[in-house]
Amino acid sequence: MTGSSASLDRLTVAIEVARRAGKLALDHFYARDALVIEQKRHVTDLVSDADRDVETLIRKALDEAFPLDAQLGEEHGMSEGSSGLTWVIDPIDGTAPYLHGLPGWCVSIGACDEEGPVLGVIYAPVLNELYVATRGKGAFLNGEPLRVLDGDLRSGLLGVGANDRVDSAHVGRMLAELMEAGAAWVRYGSGALMLAWVAAGRLVGYAEPRMSAWDCIAGYTLINEAGGRVRAFPDGDGLLLPAPVLGASAGAYEELDEICGFGRSPEW
Repeated sequence: MTGSSASLDRLTVAIEVARRAGKLALDHFYARDALVIEQKRHVTDLVSDADRDVETLIRKALDEAFPLDAQLGEEHGMSEGSSGLTWVIDPIDGTAPYLHGLPGWCVSIGACDEEGPVLGVIYAPVLNELYVATRGKGAFLNGEPLRVLDGDLRSGLLGVGANDRVDSAHVGRMLAELMEAGAAWVRYGSGALMLAWVAAGRLVGYAEPRMSAWDCIAGYTLINEAGGRVRAFPDGDGLLLPAPVLGASAGAYEELDEICGFGRSPEW
C-alpha cells in the first residue's frame, strides 16, 4: 500500500466493516445456545458458524471495496491479490470465551504490505471499544490517542498466551523465568485484544510462543503506532504459518525478548 490517502480510505472501510462484523458476532453471541460448534486442531481450538458467518461478511465487504487486495482469514484461508496488500482477518478472536458468554473477544482486521503491518482495527463489541491504527498516523481507542506504558517489565501487567503448538514444559519454564524477573503476568481469552491493551498502556507487553498472523497483525500496527516495539512476523509464505509473537513498551521489550528467547532456542 502506498500513499496516506490509500491508507486512510482502507481504514475508513475497515472501521465500517468491523462495526458490521461486530454487530453480527454480537447477535450470535446473545443466541449462542443455537450455534453449531466444532473442534478443529485441539480440544481447546473451537469454531462455530458464528466465526464463519462473520468472516464471510468481512471478506465479501473488503473484496467489493478493494478487489485487488489479497485476504488471509482464520476460517477461509488465503485468496490471492495483485495490489501488494494483504488483509489479515480474525472474525472472532477469543472463540472460547465467546462461546462461554465472557466479554473477552473481538473482531480483528489487520493489513500488511512488503514493509510489514500497515493497518489495524480491533473491535470488542461487548466492551464497546474500537481500536484503530494506520502506519504513520497514530493509534486510537474510541477516538482518543493511545500510548504504551513508560518503564520496564515490572511497570505493569504482562499478557501471555500459549497453545498446544508448544510443549507445556517449555511454556512453564518461560513463565517461571518471568516470575523470577519480577513480572506479573495475566492470561486473557483473546491475544488480539491483549495486544491492543499493550498499545493502550493497560499491559506492559504481550508474549506468545506460537500465534497466527490473523491474531497479531492488527495489534502489531496498534503497538507500533503507540510507541512500542514488536517482533517481526514472517512475510511471504511465512505469513501462513504460526510464529512467535512479542509486543511491548520500548522500555520492556529487550528484557522480555531475552527472557522468552523466541527463535534462539530449538524448543521454540
